[in-house]
Amino acid sequence: MTATGRDWAELLRVSALFTVPGDALAGAAAGGGRPGARTLGAAGASLCLYAAGMALNDWADREEDARERPARPLPSGRVSPRAALAAAGALTAVGLGCAALAGRRALNVATPLAGTVWAYDLWLKRTGYGPAAMGAARALDLLLGAAATGPVRGAVPSALALGAHTYAVTTVSRHETRGGAPLTSAAALGVTAAVASGVARRAAAAAMHGARGRVPRPPGRPRSSPGPSPRRTRSAGDTVTAVLAAAYAATAARPLLHAVLNPSPQLTQRAVGGGIRALIPLQAALAARANAPVAALLTAALAPAARRLGQKVSLT
Repeated sequence: MTATGRDWAELLRVSALFTVPGDALAGAAAGGGRPGARTLGAAGASLCLYAAGMALNDWADREEDARERPARPLPSGRVSPRAALAAAGALTAVGLGCAALAGRRALNVATPLAGTVWAYDLWLKRTGYGPAAMGAARALDLLLGAAATGPVRGAVPSALALGAHTYAVTTVSRHETRGGAPLTSAAALGVTAAVASGVARRAAAAAMHGARGRVPRPPGRPRSSPGPSPRRTRSAGDTVTAVLAAAYAATAARPLLHAVLNPSPQLTQRAVGGGIRALIPLQAALAARANAPVAALLTAALAPAARRLGQKVSLT
């Protein structure tokens, strides 16, 4: 049987790929860099490494999926295990090549990111370190975007927020085929609330710090340039950040709450899908918090496409 494009789309979870470019955009914004050609290279590397992880994940889980998800591409025979493993290797190589084009610093982050992806799929996800490894991979992915444009230190808080969310979603995903983990979903719900409030609170704190640090303009001296004042611009940015943080919380929290109240496999899978979709508004909120409205807008614009494609190709 020859694999079709739809078979590969299902294997690589193409609907989930829309949650990846926002890592590079949010990372570049949080690091204080200016998105450009190198940011595109970092985004390309992220996409390839994510897709490689999806193919490798199904290759490593092919026996388990044969029992619990026999309709998946590998256990159903629509894609051969050899082809999936070859795709994982090729996508990893291309991803590292894209990172090299984005600069040495980007490659220095992409290399441990690729190692984390392979270690997770082949070993760590079956241990208690699995969620931490997945969270680390997402955090590194955001730092990859920062490294493509400058130092990564300023992007560390955003990377930690993204990693914490990913850690929580991964813990829930460990029960998606069996259900029955309301406490895990409740804990993930708490993490969602903490991340959302933390993102909004840090934006407000940064605005207050900036307002205190400005030197007042002497009376009678004209502004050096026309246009909105920095305080007004920062206030608008805080509002956008708060709205996006609320969108993130709503996207992730509602299905998690359903999984708490009824921890069936179906609702647990929906909670995992909601957590994956929530990555996009979270990335947009992180970009907005870094005063990068264009990056925030571009990231948020990916959400409708991810939602539509997610109705045709499963996120998990």
